[in-house]
Amino acid sequence: MNTDPCPDFRSLGLPEPILQALADAGYRTPTAIQVQSIPPLLAGMDLIGQAQTGTGKTAAFALPLLCRLAPDGPGPGVLVLTPTRELAIQVAEAFQSYARHLPAVRVLTLYGGQAYGPQLRELRRGAHIVVGTPGRVIDHMRRGTLRLDGLSSLVLDEADDMLRMGFIDDVEWILKHTPAARQVALFSATMPDPIRRVARQHLRDPQEVRIATTTATVRTIRQRYWRTTGLHKLDALCRVLEAEPIDAALVFTGTKTGTVELAEKLTARGHACEPLNGDMPQKLRERTVERLKAGELDVVVATDVAARGLDVKRISHVINYDIPRDAETYVHRIGRTGRAGRSGEAILFVAPREQRMLQAIERSTRQAIEPMDMPSAGDVNAQRIARFGRRIGEVLATTDLTDYRALVEAYARQHAAEPLALAAALANMLHGDAPFLLEEKPQLPETARAATPAAGPRRQSPIGSGVPPSPKRRPEIPMTRFLVDVGHEHGVKPGNLVGAIANETGMDSRAIGAIRIQDRHSTVELPADIPPELVVQLRGVWVCGRRLGLRGMGEDRPLQRRPERPAGAVRRRVAGKTAAVRRGRHAAT
Repeated sequence: MNTDPCPDFRSLGLPEPILQALADAGYRTPTAIQVQSIPPLLAGMDLIGQAQTGTGKTAAFALPLLCRLAPDGPGPGVLVLTPTRELAIQVAEAFQSYARHLPAVRVLTLYGGQAYGPQLRELRRGAHIVVGTPGRVIDHMRRGTLRLDGLSSLVLDEADDMLRMGFIDDVEWILKHTPAARQVALFSATMPDPIRRVARQHLRDPQEVRIATTTATVRTIRQRYWRTTGLHKLDALCRVLEAEPIDAALVFTGTKTGTVELAEKLTARGHACEPLNGDMPQKLRERTVERLKAGELDVVVATDVAARGLDVKRISHVINYDIPRDAETYVHRIGRTGRAGRSGEAILFVAPREQRMLQAIERSTRQAIEPMDMPSAGDVNAQRIARFGRRIGEVLATTDLTDYRALVEAYARQHAAEPLALAAALANMLHGDAPFLLEEKPQLPETARAATPAAGPRRQSPIGSGVPPSPKRRPEIPMTRFLVDVGHEHGVKPGNLVGAIANETGMDSRAIGAIRIQDRHSTVELPADIPPELVVQLRGVWVCGRRLGLRGMGEDRPLQRRPERPAGAVRRRVAGKTAAVRRGRHAAT
């Protein structure tokens, strides 16, 4: 294991193509989980890693497993199991980013809610790395469309979440159907007894890594987040820049090209803005910072690397336009404001699929990030009118208007123009053709947003058999009761149903109501406005080895198509039944 107190990625034994991809992504120094996990995983050892989400766990297993990948092997070489589709997509994107300089590495995601057709086509083409949720992975394994004979490495990511969502039995089934010699890495924020039992049963002499959370943010910084729904991110950013009392703002994006594109769009909308990224010459970067300090710029759009060490007193707001890759990066970003005892504002844009990273940042920093309402069109217009009035007052107080006054008076006499109309015409000339006041765009009705609330508590409410969630933990929305074809006899628990429904549809678990489990069936309450296509989709979901068969109360059970059998198998089955009937008749006589 690496013992260098200040290692870099090269000292961890990573090859040049991986190092180049890390440099492209702006990674300079490995995190603690990466320092302790990469060497044993490179050596082919099993590993148990306990660390919070947001500490860099994805790179901790993705980098060494990419190094060990044999692209010409039969079938997938790496399988990563995640509890949710959102995390599966994030992990797959990370693998693709790290493999950009490796020859033809194909990454495939498998999760519920996605049509089978594209997944089957990609599986036929062949994938080196598969990232998926347990339910959909099992489905493909049972269909025979996903074969793991050549699997060399398997990762259980966020194992405690898989336990909480009722997937642990599925995980064990998958583990039992993988080659005995495969390498296993298990990562989890906590280590409850069922997870330790899985580790004892399926991991061979694993290395154990535990990372203590020490990250904390400055208390003088007010932290808020906005969930990116109902409004385009660029429009939302412009509203924040106009409505907030901003002196200067530092806006973070995830890529170098993103800084240039966003800066150009903000400049076109009238903001004094410049990009700041690692591709810019050092002199130009220094000049941009000096212009920001001097008040010639109000907004700088930057990458993490370019903004490292930036200390400008004017920066009152840090806006995370793209969510950071881990909690440490988040702390570094918002530390650009609120310096030397001054107060600051930090705003984080969070897409629905990035909700887990928000929770990870809160856990790592040990601070809650409060939801914010995006400024309305009325708020923005009030600020525009106020700024317009201030500019008029400043010009009247500080500028000699004798010549202009004479010109305006002459025009008014010559054309009999009304003074107010003349002033309005001059203001229009100054502003241009763009509308001065902002119009509010229509928003989704409240019931349509209820299933995936844009703000409010994000923790999952405990759902017990027959006990509806507390109204304080879940928005009060109209509910409809549905019937499903799994019950006590099949071993189903409320967590199984919550996990399956939330993972398949992307629905916030708080929108799932009371669950009552009976002997052979169960009932579950879902939002009354759930789209019919989602109901049809949920009918085919597998839970505890059975299809849900979701339907409204009083509806007939949906017809379930039997899996097709080969003609030979059908003939053997018919022949067997015929022989049984004959034996029965013979016994009767």
